[in-house]
Amino acid sequence: MLAALAGNLAIAAAKLAAYVFTGSSAILTEAIHSLVDTGDQGLLLLGMRRAGRPPDAGHPFGHGMEAYFWSFVVALMIFALGGAASVWQGLHKLAAPAPIERPWINLVVIGLAMLAEGSSFVVALRALNRIRADTPLLRSIRRSKDPNIFSVILEDGAALVGLVLALAGVSASAFLGLGWADGAASIAIGLLLVLVAAFLANETRSLLTGEAAAPRVVARIRAVLESDRRVAAIPEVLTVHLGPQEILVGLTLHLQDRLSRQELETALDELIGRIRATDPRITRVFMRPTAGGETDPPLARRPQAMAK
Repeated sequence: MLAALAGNLAIAAAKLAAYVFTGSSAILTEAIHSLVDTGDQGLLLLGMRRAGRPPDAGHPFGHGMEAYFWSFVVALMIFALGGAASVWQGLHKLAAPAPIERPWINLVVIGLAMLAEGSSFVVALRALNRIRADTPLLRSIRRSKDPNIFSVILEDGAALVGLVLALAGVSASAFLGLGWADGAASIAIGLLLVLVAAFLANETRSLLTGEAAAPRVVARIRAVLESDRRVAAIPEVLTVHLGPQEILVGLTLHLQDRLSRQELETALDELIGRIRATDPRITRVFMRPTAGGETDPPLARRPQAMAK
């Protein structure tokens, strides 16, 4: 991500230089876009670092939610600094169209930016492909619990589409004499960023408010419990992401009446180990065991009944 941040900063500088020499509104909008992307990646890095801090007295379950908070801040930045500023710049250019000077500079910068953004997009897409299997791309983005992956994919994808719009606007304005096209491209890029920001904000909002683990994770947990003869029924399987790589699992189990107390404790220890083995992100498992349909409070509170 550090390489992507440095690359975005270089691209932003090139776009700003191109704007100074050509006066293109679309290329200025793209420069703003790249500057916002650079700031966003810096915030995501900050979120990753803060999320990796160990648990403490004030945050006994760790700081994993920090990654989601900073991703939400990124969405607000894209909306306010990227989308709104781009639309305003486009409206300003539409109100007072001006010819683009030396358009070839814009075309060269846009081409180089496409190569850089395309490379970053491919790297992020490969990272997502390793975990999404046969799930459609959009659905896998919505199901992903790691904002560092889906934020980069959304930003780089929007950057590529934005560059295509800028290319169309610059070309139409410079070579077809359509003075309004440059400003229209800026507005289109701004609206694109607003849509991406809204989508990203909604996804991180869901994670911030306590999103459950993916259905396949829950299914594997249930499969482990259902395959054990000591488990009579599974009234409740609750999961929540405490961060991209941390899942808390809470269970209510009806265990067989014939089991002794020692056998119950052994069963709980073994089940916890098998559940945690289903997914390395499962860091905590809390069980509420019952027998004969009645809760046994002393056992439910014993340290053996939970994984820390």
